[in-house]
Amino acid sequence: MTDLFDLTGHVALVTGGNSGIGLGMAHGLARCGADVCVWGTNAERNAAAAEELARHGTRVRALRCDIGDEDAVEESFAATLEHFGRVDSCFANAGVSGSGARFVDTTLEEWRRVTRIDLDGAFLTLRAAARHMVSRGDGGVLVGTSSVSTVHGAPRNQAYAASKAGLTAIIKGCAVELARYGINAHSLVVGWTETPMTERGLHDERFEGAVMPRMPQRRWGAPDDFARLAVYLAGGIGGFHTGDEIVVDGAYSIF
Repeated sequence: MTDLFDLTGHVALVTGGNSGIGLGMAHGLARCGADVCVWGTNAERNAAAAEELARHGTRVRALRCDIGDEDAVEESFAATLEHFGRVDSCFANAGVSGSGARFVDTTLEEWRRVTRIDLDGAFLTLRAAARHMVSRGDGGVLVGTSSVSTVHGAPRNQAYAASKAGLTAIIKGCAVELARYGINAHSLVVGWTETPMTERGLHDERFEGAVMPRMPQRRWGAPDDFARLAVYLAGGIGGFHTGDEIVVDGAYSIF
């Protein structure tokens, strides 16, 4: 049974993989034998992540990439292929949060700042990976990190929620269109998870007091909660499980 989770020879790309959920997924993948490339914009975090991941004994590389820049995505994907030779799974995980402005005060500039990364950047990443997988002809896996904000309503965070809803729609379309090429696609509908992006908000006393009583597990999610899931999804190339919206929120949504 352990062979089911052996990713030796598998190459995974994780955007936003230098911290938070992305790094948690990258650790899981590397622990199970996958070679991992992480993309991020912070050079120090990239270096630290690469050093951490290399301890698992697989090939690791960290590249600086602004996923909202089409040329940067194409160049980084080419560099990834040059180093690893292939990409078997792509986790479009990188994202930014909104400013917290009221909807009526949200500027078009702020809206586009968020959607540039969370929607356009995810599209550009997934497109690059899909093109490679289709041309290679032996399948692959596409995964997008979405959010429960697409379901609950996200006050003062509409750009983020809209982007994540769009990402889920992209993934569903990919699952149907690319199935003939042996490519599976899933979105992760993520709940409240401690990451550098959310840490400050989750530990606000008022917020924690309002939300934590609705958390059946009485804790926030942690990056390592996504490690095993990433391994399962990466290993599912060409399997019958595809097009899923996998909710990872500690049962918050159903409580």
